[in-house]
Amino acid sequence: MTSWQLVRMFAGLFILISLALGIPGSPIYHSSWWLAFTAFVGANLLQSSFTCWCPLEIILRKLGVKAGN
Repeated sequence: MTSWQLVRMFAGLFILISLALGIPGSPIYHSSWWLAFTAFVGANLLQSSFTCWCPLEIILRKLGVKAGN
């Protein structure tokens, strides 16, 4: 997988997990504050679409993951 594919995979995973932890009807509900993490991930995705800069992608590249096209 390329770095941009892993970034999208991690973002989707983080959003789904934080929603499961933050929505009261969920069987693994913990606290509504988890929805703040969902908003953080969404805001990071939005800013990276304008700036082409993503901290996770930088970390993945330093770990040796090949860059995407």
